[in-house]
Amino acid sequence: MSENDASDRLIVAITSRALFDMADSHALFEQAGLDAFHAFQRERENDALAPGIAFPLVRKLLRLNAPKPAEPRVEVILLSRNSADTGLRIFNSIEHYGLDIARAAFTSGAPVWPYVRSFGAQLFLSANPESVKASLAAGVAAATILPSKAPAASSDQLRIAFDGDAVIFGDEGERVSQEHGIEAFHRHEVERVDQPLPGGPFRGFLAALHRLQEAFPEEGSPIRTALVTARSAPAHKRVILTLRHWGVRLDEALFLGGRDKGPFLETFGADIFFDDSAHNVESARRHVATGHVPHGVANEKRGAQPPE
Repeated sequence: MSENDASDRLIVAITSRALFDMADSHALFEQAGLDAFHAFQRERENDALAPGIAFPLVRKLLRLNAPKPAEPRVEVILLSRNSADTGLRIFNSIEHYGLDIARAAFTSGAPVWPYVRSFGAQLFLSANPESVKASLAAGVAAATILPSKAPAASSDQLRIAFDGDAVIFGDEGERVSQEHGIEAFHRHEVERVDQPLPGGPFRGFLAALHRLQEAFPEEGSPIRTALVTARSAPAHKRVILTLRHWGVRLDEALFLGGRDKGPFLETFGADIFFDDSAHNVESARRHVATGHVPHGVANEKRGAQPPE
């Protein structure tokens, strides 16, 4: 892989359990231990793993390199708690599906999240909530990939949707809403309409995604983004002005006023949706691939546990 303009790339780190369906081998590890797991993987190292929840997202991300494969705009890093030996099945599966993933870290059981920053990733996707929380604490956007339903109608366009408060933005407004109610929240937002919202854990990833979008013409772009928020008027205005202040484009903005987000995300055709709220995640994952972001006041009160 070319090293030129590496600082301008969108770099996504993903664990093997988010990329591939490793439910059987993971269950075996938990029930029978490490030796049984090693034997299972070696015996099947030439059998391709089935695609996991985030596989379609990764495939679409890597397709963005097609116009200039020698100058990739996107890089995907594989992180795995397998050893290099048992991880051979994972790399064989990557080769089987033709995924251009060349860099990886196999840690033989040690945590993988410390390598997220070492690789310069702007986003980390994992099936392990503890790794996700540690990555967020280290200042990197991260989400727990949950069992989800893939959208019924998929397009070639990469479609990513975000919640607003506690994801793209800080959780200031959410704290006001939870502590003082929705009317106090609306007053808070109207009084501060000209003050940009503070950035949340996904602000940096959104900015990197926006830079990637700018490499393509807006009409017919292979990337489409959406804000899907429980906010409604009059709290919408501060959001719009904040994004304008940041110089970031979101292609669609859905202000749902508390409506369940799942059906709207299915209509948008999201390849993945990021949200901090357990309620919203539960609705969304019935319709699209969903990442839980254990950040903000809602997760402080719930112990940052996504629904099972």
